[in-house]
Amino acid sequence: MAEQLTQCGVRLRELRSARGWTLEELAERSGLSKPFLSRLEAGDRRPSIAAVLTLARIYGVPVGALFDAPATSSSCVIVRGSEAPRHAGDGLSYISLSSRERFANLQPIRLTIAADRTGDERFQHDGEEWVYVLAGSVRLAIGDQTHELAVGDAAHFDSRLPHRLTAIGNADAEVLVVACPLPEPSGPEPGRRVRQKRAIR
Repeated sequence: MAEQLTQCGVRLRELRSARGWTLEELAERSGLSKPFLSRLEAGDRRPSIAAVLTLARIYGVPVGALFDAPATSSSCVIVRGSEAPRHAGDGLSYISLSSRERFANLQPIRLTIAADRTGDERFQHDGEEWVYVLAGSVRLAIGDQTHELAVGDAAHFDSRLPHRLTAIGNADAEVLVVACPLPEPSGPEPGRRVRQKRAIR
């Protein structure tokens, strides 16, 4: 985990430096705080899924590009299941299914939700999100609605609404998530996290 965080921090600094942005400018563009961004770049903080999606959108790169070094452009990106690195945090572990800088409109992720995941924090980020349940059962809380999804079920929603995924029962759940960020406008963008007062049960 320490190695993953260090690698992610180095990559984030590279992306920011390549654009000539200060931490203050990145904070204004992303809606993430300067101290939080500084800790990410230093490798002292695990990025949440929402932060990863927000930064990938701001930089215009796939999620995997936040962890991998840039590669030469290709008309087809292949991610081998046995080689894809797994990242973890907040009771979630995920594998980016697009690990190069070739494509940026769709962000496919294979996500494992721990059965013992706790907390009630919801996330939101610009764009759309599509979820497909591969294993286990999932509770999707989005806005003021709650949906229970079983294997083979799918959900497609506006990811600007506060949302959270939790596993139902005593087994981990596995889902395929495809996020589609919105193009970054010229002004500052909210990439914020919303903390709910009541836990989702």
